[in-house]
Amino acid sequence: MYKFAAAIVITFILTVICGKILLPYLRRLKIGQHIKENGPQEHKSKEGTPMMGGFMFIIPIALSLVAAPFLGGDFQFMLVPVLMMLACGAIGFVDDYIKVVKKRSLGLKGIQKIAAQLVVSGAFAIYAYLSPAVSSVIFIPFTDITVDLGIWYIPLIMIAVIATTNSTNITDGLDGLLSSVTLVVSCGLAAILVLMSTIFYASSAADAQNMQLLLTLAGCVMGGCLGFLVYNAHPAKVFMGDTGSLALGGILIAMCVMMKMPLLIVILGFVYVFESISVILQVGYFKLTGGKRLFKMAPVHHHFQKKGYKETKVVLLFTLAQGVMSILALLSVMPLFK
Repeated sequence: MYKFAAAIVITFILTVICGKILLPYLRRLKIGQHIKENGPQEHKSKEGTPMMGGFMFIIPIALSLVAAPFLGGDFQFMLVPVLMMLACGAIGFVDDYIKVVKKRSLGLKGIQKIAAQLVVSGAFAIYAYLSPAVSSVIFIPFTDITVDLGIWYIPLIMIAVIATTNSTNITDGLDGLLSSVTLVVSCGLAAILVLMSTIFYASSAADAQNMQLLLTLAGCVMGGCLGFLVYNAHPAKVFMGDTGSLALGGILIAMCVMMKMPLLIVILGFVYVFESISVILQVGYFKLTGGKRLFKMAPVHHHFQKKGYKETKVVLLFTLAQGVMSILALLSVMPLFK
């Protein structure tokens, strides 16, 4: 637990320091956000706010690898999630870079982004399938049942990675929303990892150490989100951009996969899922009804804005909802204690 606490504090401090260094640099380069024409009118005042702020927490989290050899356990349990964060973040960076250069709100074309995500998710899924430490066995939430999916494990993980990263990207639409929600998600993940390490300690010290490595990494994500909120809380001085939102999705789903719990992200990342479903429902309803809308605007956080909720209140409500779902996610692993 000391290592976990140290991870939070150190990453928080490093993120704040990175912010102090990077923010003036982003301003000088005029790397600003371009607001969509069909977006909420309230967001027009945010035009030009520096983006690509995700580097502020990506760098400190990546530096956690320096400490990994001194923590014990299998190094891949920290290396692989960090590599996934960097790979997904790289896709987001290209997307953000195009927006800046072209001075538009859209970066990569949909087909280009999906193609890149297929490559990254495919490589990760094959690695996990072939790795003896992970394999194709997954835990089923709310049960003590494990299922070996065999070759079907690969497409499941690919879908999970693409869905999670795109969902975190969609969630990043209000000042401090994704940072706050992910902070609570990583808190829930940390609590689960404490339980997992306790379970494995009795049977396998090696497995327990691997869970403790992931616990330290969860602490780094918590510290990174806290540090970024110093700059991203309303009114935001910087946005994380696709660079940060895709990176967060990548590291979170990778950690769940390394725990053999890819399905856990549906509960643990409930707000992400809710945001994505709202977009799917909006588009489907619009087409089926010939132009009618289910929500005033999608993703659903904009719906609440249109109903008159202040931005800070929407962020608070979504964060509280995620807190409840993180507790539910914790309860979903309790059958493993039998």
